Amino acid sequence: MPDTAPPAFTHREILRIFSGVALAMLMAAMDQTIVATALPTMAGQFGGLDLLPWVVTAYLLASTATTPIYGKLSDLYGRKRVLQTAILLFLAGSVLCAAAQSMTQMIIFRGLQGLGGGGLMSLAFTIIGDVVAPRERGRYQGLIGGVFALASVAGPLIGGVFTETIGWHWIFLINLPLGAAALAMTHRALDRLPAGRTRPTIDIAGAALLAGAVTSLLVVATRGGSPGMGWTSPLCLGLAALGGVLLAVFLWHERRTEEPILPLHLFRLPVVAVANPVVAVSAMVLFAGIVFLPLHLQLVRGASATASGLLLLPLVLGMTLGAVGGGRLIARTGRYKVFPLVGLPLAGAMYLLLALMPGIAADGLWSILTLVPLGMGLGLVMPVMTVAVQNAVAQRDLGAATASVGFFRSLGGSVGVAVFGAVFHAAVSDRLEGAGLSGRAVLEHGAAALNGLPEAARAGVVATLEQGFSALFLLAAALAVVSFALTLFLKELPLRSAARPGVEAPRTEAA
Repeated sequence: MPDTAPPAFTHREILRIFSGVALAMLMAAMDQTIVATALPTMAGQFGGLDLLPWVVTAYLLASTATTPIYGKLSDLYGRKRVLQTAILLFLAGSVLCAAAQSMTQMIIFRGLQGLGGGGLMSLAFTIIGDVVAPRERGRYQGLIGGVFALASVAGPLIGGVFTETIGWHWIFLINLPLGAAALAMTHRALDRLPAGRTRPTIDIAGAALLAGAVTSLLVVATRGGSPGMGWTSPLCLGLAALGGVLLAVFLWHERRTEEPILPLHLFRLPVVAVANPVVAVSAMVLFAGIVFLPLHLQLVRGASATASGLLLLPLVLGMTLGAVGGGRLIARTGRYKVFPLVGLPLAGAMYLLLALMPGIAADGLWSILTLVPLGMGLGLVMPVMTVAVQNAVAQRDLGAATASVGFFRSLGGSVGVAVFGAVFHAAVSDRLEGAGLSGRAVLEHGAAALNGLPEAARAGVVATLEQGFSALFLLAAALAVVSFALTLFLKELPLRSAARPGVEAPRTEAA
């Protein structure tokens, strides 16, 4: 695909395309977390309590491993064809999940759903990069970031409401009308995008090696230390060794193939080399709030799953304000590096406040004064890095480069959840043993793990959990500092005023 472009898109066409891809991304982001509140009900119906965490892990593994593959396929075959394939895969997985009759079937079908979800997440950002100039792109990427924030928190809330009212099957069936609408919106709107290269060459070996390496290493990161998979067990050590070998072979292979799945030359670009690590560490910081704040509210403050979702609305509001406001300022000023340099210290300060006074997350006005700035700080990071990377690469690598950002975001989020879980477990495990509990059991089963405890024992357990969450939030604050330090090395390039190099947009595009 040469670096040439069709005529620039009108504002109306951009809005139509944006609506379709945002809806597709909404489904994928929401399904990362929507099953969390339905897991106890599924376990009661299917049994297989020991398999319960794999319902979430299977989706994350499949979506993370396939994100960079989708990016490269869209460069080769065109965005429309690959996006619609991803939507259909996602919908097929959703229908099968709703019809699952056992925990094993649910895990397999969630993996299929994740195979589609990985494409929806990365292609949404890539397609915006196709149709909007970098100078204007920040505002659209900011809106996409707002959709991601909303979906991440709305997922558990909607899952809880559906499970308690019309049944858990509907957390999957709700995707059918959303997916149908996304297909309809993008069917004609994406026709003007390049259809792909004349004779594309697929790096099948590279895709298989990458998927195997990422899956092996993520299983170790997310399930290591769990019953049956201790850190020193043969299974854990074997998977770690296998992942390391596959990753080394993948890197060797990518240097020698004609059309690599993840072009390594991109990482020789200073912007890409810095932005992706920043995204990975920032995703760890983000997921500390999205995943563990609801658990904190449920376990320590006694909030229900639905109430904990509502209490996170200030975080969503802040992330939306940060992403959308930052995007508009990027469009107005043409500068982007300053926003994460402001946002990350702000997020770190709020995490430090939560670590010192964790109870304020559920305390009315204090909750707003803490979670809104926390969300704003995080919202100023992700869209900026996507814009920076897209602006730095050639059009033929846009899909692969954008997918690399999505890959590192998913990888950082998955590893971050595992790291924070390990820190929490280490902080509370010794004191919980007397009550017959473990940190891992509490994280996996939530408030249900405390049921049946005598009142005196329960008070002691809650105090111990409070200390565990303080340690977790303190680590999040430290990681925000690390991400800030990495951002200092980000090179700021002038933002182009056309969607593709060499093609100036008409004056009406920025309307």
